[in-house]
Amino acid sequence: MPGYDAVLFLSFGGPEGAGDVLPFLENVTRGRGVPRERLEEVAGQYQLFGGVSPINAQNRCLIAALETELAEHGYELPVYFGNRNWNPLLPDTVEEMKRDGVRTALAFVTSAYSNYSGCRQYKENIEAACLAVGEGAPRIDKLRPYWNHPGFVEPMSENLAQALSGLSPGERAEARVVFTAHSLPRAMANTCDYELQLQDTAMLVARGAGVESWDNVYQSRSGPPTQPWLGPDVVEHLEALHSRGTRYVVLVPSGFVSDHMEVLYDLDVQVRERADELGMKLVRVPTVGTAPRFVSMIRELLDERLVPGSRRLALGSLGPRIDPCEPGCCPAVRRPELVVSDDGEEVGQK
Repeated sequence: MPGYDAVLFLSFGGPEGAGDVLPFLENVTRGRGVPRERLEEVAGQYQLFGGVSPINAQNRCLIAALETELAEHGYELPVYFGNRNWNPLLPDTVEEMKRDGVRTALAFVTSAYSNYSGCRQYKENIEAACLAVGEGAPRIDKLRPYWNHPGFVEPMSENLAQALSGLSPGERAEARVVFTAHSLPRAMANTCDYELQLQDTAMLVARGAGVESWDNVYQSRSGPPTQPWLGPDVVEHLEALHSRGTRYVVLVPSGFVSDHMEVLYDLDVQVRERADELGMKLVRVPTVGTAPRFVSMIRELLDERLVPGSRRLALGSLGPRIDPCEPGCCPAVRRPELVVSDDGEEVGQK
């Protein structure tokens, strides 16, 4: 196996001040013809949070935890932070790596699932950044998706179990567990295993928390209403549950790694408001964030490439994803006015 001398922590990026919001959105949507009014509408969502997306701060905390994890296991690998759409931008990070003499690196991406925007596009971003940096740019190999890795599943199961334990016995008996992830256009979903992997994660997490039945739903769709997207939508599903007499819902954001704007606004603001209108009690389960088991998972993904004979851990029947990905997997699909991030997220929702 080739040696590696650095780790690249790669994510979507987000504004860190009111003045960043519109330039960030313009950067994300450049060349896609998204109307200015739409950008201003999304920008208004950021202003509810002071114009700051929490994603960069959350990623820095995860990087700090990863650096400690690596040091404790004898790794002397620097961790570099790069983003697709906002500072620190990936080309700048690759340039920094080049200046530091990095020759080869492994990239961890904050996307657990396989789809174009969450997997292949990041590979394309890496290739474009290295091309822009030019001669002397490091070779960067992406780590595999990890939707069914125990380090992702087990912390989510623990969070779900804890949320359920906060309900009274009567509420717990009646509560419906609902897993949610970012929707994708049906055309894009047809080119990858996104749906299958989300169903697999939900099954594994529910089983780990002792939950016997649950629902899978989607959120945050964008694009023209005539374009088919994955469903059901989380709000529509909430309304359907209410019509059947359900009063308690435990919502698991299984499609996401951290509590960024996609979770804070779409779920904690929009979905919660609708639940309140319906008179339903909604409990939102935290994402895995910096859970120690999740941090150790990142190191275990590195072990797979760095330590001969390392086990490739995966729960369930689907097994670990092929690593590296086979040529042509998760191809791009024409997506009118669509911009999604590492977890399949809509622009402006981080």
